[in-house]
Amino acid sequence: MMRRRFIMLILLFGSAVASAPCFGQTAAYAPINCSKASNPAETTICGNYGLGQDEARLATLYGLITSLVAMGQRGDIMDAQRKWIAVRDACKSDAQCLAHAYQTRIGDLAKAFDALAKRGPF
Repeated sequence: MMRRRFIMLILLFGSAVASAPCFGQTAAYAPINCSKASNPAETTICGNYGLGQDEARLATLYGLITSLVAMGQRGDIMDAQRKWIAVRDACKSDAQCLAHAYQTRIGDLAKAFDALAKRGPF
């Protein structure tokens, strides 16, 4: 059972990589460009290794999911991401608040990815 799930995730990942040129078109979220950090939250994320890793993990999950779902579901995920960015930015320079915000959003995206893997054409 676990091996089958692993194989499904690998196939999903392969599909996402094959459609990588679409990331820019489907994903309205990209990792923070630290040379252009524009608010206290972004500056804090750029100065904290753990938060930077969370940012990269979130951006990867978001890109994969938005490239694999149908347009309607993609819109819902994008709307939720915009709302989450407002929550993240409200943390300002509070690293603990930012870490909690990231863990919550990463958890939500991981659940969505798992649901997609379970439903997939395997």
